[in-house]
Amino acid sequence: RAEESIMIVMNENFTNKSNIEEFLIIGFVNIQNIKILLFILFMIIYLVTLSANIMVISIVSMCRYIVSPMYFFLSHLSFNDMIIITNIVPEMLYVILKEGSTISFAGCFTQIYFFSQSTITECLLLTVMSYDRYLAICNPLRYSSVMDLKLCGSLVASSWGFGILAALPHIIILNQITFCGLKVVNHFFCDLIPVLRVSCSGSLANEIVIIVMSVPVTFVPILFITVTYINIFLVIIRISTTTGKQKAFSTCSSHLTIVCLYYGTIVFNYVVPPKEEYLGLQKLISMLYTIAAPLLNPIIYSLRNEQFKEEANVGTDRKSLSLSPLP
Repeated sequence: RAEESIMIVMNENFTNKSNIEEFLIIGFVNIQNIKILLFILFMIIYLVTLSANIMVISIVSMCRYIVSPMYFFLSHLSFNDMIIITNIVPEMLYVILKEGSTISFAGCFTQIYFFSQSTITECLLLTVMSYDRYLAICNPLRYSSVMDLKLCGSLVASSWGFGILAALPHIIILNQITFCGLKVVNHFFCDLIPVLRVSCSGSLANEIVIIVMSVPVTFVPILFITVTYINIFLVIIRISTTTGKQKAFSTCSSHLTIVCLYYGTIVFNYVVPPKEEYLGLQKLISMLYTIAAPLLNPIIYSLRNEQFKEEANVGTDRKSLSLSPLP
């Protein structure tokens, strides 16, 4: 295969550096004729993503008329998305231009840590947002009293805190693993699974951590989100007005779309890692949650929402905005 041939050539060029504490990230293969186009495309996506998420954070921070807890959670989701894409894309752009690039052990492990932290935090924030939607639709009369500032702060702090701490075991174990010979990572960034593939001392400890962490990070949240949405849909179908049903379905469909995209790709790549022959597919799937999701989140959640459009419009009469818990 073309990918194997390119790896052999890179291996030959990397042979004399086998004792250096560096990984060789091969990135994408057979892109000689389109690498400039890919570079420009991903650069535009990166800049648009940063701009969109900064706008969301700015509007939520500065506009006192946006008081819904949902927007508070959105601002943290946007900040986390900025961490994800900034951790991945700049290095990926360099890999594209060079058609493969080296990265030190320290740099690689740092990238893995911040990616793991932001991925775990993203999963938990999406779970928190599903709970917010559940309260807003199923218990609207108690929504304001239950989802107060204290609870919002606690939920967000717990999501960030757990993400920061839960990412540490992987890095601690990686520092104990031996990487010998040619350290060629068949991916476009330092991801945990591809890095573990080039270990020569075994990766059982990391694999156990992945399995253990998949319970609180993926399976429990997926179960929780499923239960909340079953209850939400049962309530929605009992809404008498067509307008009310459409508004509720619109709000839920946005969140559910992102949940399915994010959790589906995460489960595919980490809980059920693909075999060697599917590494190309793994790269494409990885792009969905590292690049596509941070771009789509502000668009799906906020920028297409009428209240956000009005807040972003300088000439809008802000006093007329609704303070409904449903965005």
